[in-house]
Amino acid sequence: MDFDLNESQGMLQDSVRKLLSDKYGFENRKAYLASETGWSRDLWAQYADLGLLGLPFDEEDGGFGGGGEEVMIVAEQMGRHITLEPWLSTVVLGGGFLRHGAAADLRADMVAGVAGGGVLLAFAQQERQSRYDLHDVATTAKKDGASWVITGRKGMVLHGDTADHFIVTARISGNRRDKGGIGVFLVPAKAEGVAVRGFRQVDGSRAAEVEFSDARAEHALGTPEDGLALVDKVVDEAIAALAAEAIGAMDVVHAMTLDYMKTRQQFGKPIGSFQALQHKAADMLVAIEQSRSMAYFATMAARDPDAAERRRNMHAVKAQIGRSQRLVGQEAIQLHGGIAMTMEYAAGHYFKRLTVNEASFGDTDFHLRSLSDLGGLVQAA
Repeated sequence: MDFDLNESQGMLQDSVRKLLSDKYGFENRKAYLASETGWSRDLWAQYADLGLLGLPFDEEDGGFGGGGEEVMIVAEQMGRHITLEPWLSTVVLGGGFLRHGAAADLRADMVAGVAGGGVLLAFAQQERQSRYDLHDVATTAKKDGASWVITGRKGMVLHGDTADHFIVTARISGNRRDKGGIGVFLVPAKAEGVAVRGFRQVDGSRAAEVEFSDARAEHALGTPEDGLALVDKVVDEAIAALAAEAIGAMDVVHAMTLDYMKTRQQFGKPIGSFQALQHKAADMLVAIEQSRSMAYFATMAARDPDAAERRRNMHAVKAQIGRSQRLVGQEAIQLHGGIAMTMEYAAGHYFKRLTVNEASFGDTDFHLRSLSDLGGLVQAA
């Protein structure tokens, strides 16, 4: 199988790399972190000009007709610079719900705003009791005329404090952990009955707790009574994007570690000359290359129309890359020593992003257990 980029994909990679190399140095990122939003509005506008915000949408909806490969290319470059903008929440997650679940008129209206940079989206799914189970939903939705009334509380809503619209999972029927009876709804952030409390995650990215008190949703996405299938599909696409982002971050922190090992002196010689430390650096490289293969696999597997097989594959992707992120991040900290734990040095910031990435939509243990419950990646004949 040919994994080389075609001409247009190569141009996309070069464009994103150049933009982020110019605009996302370590000091630039510190300034973005300190801003009111916690990320750069100016850079967000440049993402729009470059077509990154309309990348996965069909051309007839106002997008650029990119696929999973193009999303992977952009996500990897963003991982290399541990960017702070709400690209994953708005374009990958929010955009996924619009592409797969929105009616044509709503999609046409929303995509133009997303692609132009004027509309920000956030996926409000996780609840205090739900842990990583997408089907554990206590928030309720009740039909009232042509709209729905949403009541409940969501936590860890990525970039929820700057979102214009929330995509909310809410239960129409059944018990809290039933897999049926879950709907997906579009709720304006400024709607009456919506309260938002933003906060910063450990890696610097923004998130929020959002409370819905009889908030009204005019639009349901997908099939209201069976929205979990839509949620699974969009989350699987997000896991593929997170896998690519992890590769970018691991590549950089590995290169940073090798450079440090070549310059840090101990006992009169560079610590990179010590065989035991060389072995650790080699283990990091092996983990990264294994993860790179899984990231490619994730991009292809996310398109699988067989939902059960797709979920099985994404469990495997998340478990393997999660272990690699943990190993690469921890070894980078150990090989750097105390300097890696300072706010003034980049290695610690990459480790924080890898840690948050590993826990997003289920940590390594969760996905390994889920894959085991399904009988493993390869089914017995």
